Amino acid sequence: MLTTYQALTRAGDDALSGQPKVPGDRISFTVLINAAADTVTTAHGIFPDVATDQTGAIARAVRAHLLPVHRRQRVKARTCNNPTSKYGPNAGQHPQQAQSYTIHTTVTFFEHGLSNRSRR
Repeated sequence: MLTTYQALTRAGDDALSGQPKVPGDRISFTVLINAAADTVTTAHGIFPDVATDQTGAIARAVRAHLLPVHRRQRVKARTCNNPTSKYGPNAGQHPQQAQSYTIHTTVTFFEHGLSNRSRR
């Protein structure tokens, strides 16, 4: 998740690299997530269509949906967690010792790639 977050924020920054007067805090992370999900799901617009156009689908979405320059003020002050939370009775029921897990993986690199599947 952290890698995805870093990649999306980098894509957002790259989208505004040609517009120095637009601050980075106007990028909507929700727009970044939705544009990336649409791009991956449809596998369309990942690479620019024209060699001179360096903007991808994510960059176009970011530029089209920038947040407003002046955001509205917070209406309600932030508060602490509710002391009558429904999770209070379950406190202390987690394992007292750390759980450890082991995963074994194998990565294979093919020198010449994979051959195409035969089409019938």
